[in-house]
Amino acid sequence: MSGIIGKKIGMTSIYDESGKNIPCTILQVGPCTITQIKTDDKDGYSSFQLGFDEKIKNTTKSYEGHFKKSKSKPMNKLVEFKGFNGDYKLGDKITVDHFVEGEFVDISGITKGKGFQGVVKRHGFAGVGDSTHGQHNRMRAPGSIGAGSDPSRVFKGMRMAGQTGNSKVKVLNLKVVKVMSEDNILIVKGSVPGHNNSYITVRK
Repeated sequence: MSGIIGKKIGMTSIYDESGKNIPCTILQVGPCTITQIKTDDKDGYSSFQLGFDEKIKNTTKSYEGHFKKSKSKPMNKLVEFKGFNGDYKLGDKITVDHFVEGEFVDISGITKGKGFQGVVKRHGFAGVGDSTHGQHNRMRAPGSIGAGSDPSRVFKGMRMAGQTGNSKVKVLNLKVVKVMSEDNILIVKGSVPGHNNSYITVRK
């Protein structure tokens, strides 16, 4: 198995054997259904498409036919994974049992959207005179963004105000602290991108 789909439930903290408090993220991982198997002969590459989170309504006819092939119910989230090892068939379930405590995983998710933000929050600018409280709004201004006569333009990549967050981020090498098979729960050390109940993918 190379990956699985899940949801971020929230954060907590647990104590290890030495009594140290460890911040952790709780993930609901699987069970995922194999909804499509792509092969080199037919599709030009090999991969497994997994479906997660049963869809209650508003499923199009084309998707109904797609899920019917794997004899599964419509799913909200579909993700393709390459590098699956093992004898899997269409309609098989992938569960959290594939993970073991102590191993390291990579987790991808969509970060929280912050909307349009200024340079202090977006890029960590200090503002004028490192002011913190009581400053006027001009103290949080970006300042000069380039010379006037030459080059008479703003260079690409200039750090300025703009849309912040709502981007795909992958966090590498998060340690699996606990696996709760009966509840499809995976607890990992550290933080995971996204808000609570957002979809994430976990890869080995």
